[in-house]
Amino acid sequence: MTRPPVIAAWGAGVDSTAMIIELAERGEPIDMVLFADPGSEKNQTYVFIPLFRAWMEERGIPSEIVRYQPRHFKHWPPYATIAENMLTNATLPSVVFGGGSCSQKWKVAPQEAWTAGWEPARRCWDGGGRVTKLIGYDASARDTQRYRHALGCEDPRYHYRYPLREWGWDRARCAARIAAAGLPVPPKSSCFFCGAMKPDEVMELSNDELRVIVLMEARARPRLRNVQGLWRKPVLGCRGATPRPGSITEFIRERGLLPPSEIDRIVDIAPDELLDFQAAQAALPVVKRTPMGDWLYDFQHAVAALRTTTRLPDDPERASVRSRFSQGGPDATL
Repeated sequence: MTRPPVIAAWGAGVDSTAMIIELAERGEPIDMVLFADPGSEKNQTYVFIPLFRAWMEERGIPSEIVRYQPRHFKHWPPYATIAENMLTNATLPSVVFGGGSCSQKWKVAPQEAWTAGWEPARRCWDGGGRVTKLIGYDASARDTQRYRHALGCEDPRYHYRYPLREWGWDRARCAARIAAAGLPVPPKSSCFFCGAMKPDEVMELSNDELRVIVLMEARARPRLRNVQGLWRKPVLGCRGATPRPGSITEFIRERGLLPPSEIDRIVDIAPDELLDFQAAQAALPVVKRTPMGDWLYDFQHAVAALRTTTRLPDDPERASVRSRFSQGGPDATL
């Protein structure tokens, strides 16, 4: 390869998908497409990913899914996704507190780690060149801010290119391009509990995703000081904004997205059960600890059973229920 290799950073959302489609139509080279999977994208995104990977494969565009690999668990049960990471540490994503480290850790770093072992990139760097990395920032005002921030970040290994901005495409133009290619328009790419989500995005989430949001906010609540939840603080609805509380749990309750009894039981029981589980795992060698993902799987099945039970909050069976839930297993109920 005489030219520098070209990698597209694909977020499986509207902008980066449209970018790849148009570049392919124009015959521009893409040597690799990387999707960094934090394990907590929206369910709709995971439905779209294999569809578009098949579309790329048909056109000879290679793609890889990369993941951050946690290694140091100290006294915690092993976790594999950003949601499990948040629950383990009883915290919320950094965007809630004005940061952006979750993207660096779960998105950027895995892509760079994979590229570091990719032979075309190694040859390019050994020869003093830079890999071209395609970024899907569009021409909207919001992405313009992100673009201006990125301009100040020089990297001796990469030349960053922003095709959508070169073409003057906004998000609507990107959605139209995807539809014109005969593909379904994917949802906005983000974790299903991202603090930057809009109310209409929350309305589209599944019950499983909503339950984790309730659990995550309840788990973090004792440590929160200046924010109410994943949405930080309430929006009153001035200047055309959609009114909403600072807690997505309260929004879920207000809109009836989950039954109130289900929300109450998650908030009242699950955080303590998670603490009990973590304490039990801390006493074991790392290789014998049950992964956080197993506990979360049992949590979902336990909460789903609420819809077939009618126990009251002061039911005398509750103590034994808590014990069974903390042990996990397919028969655990909440």
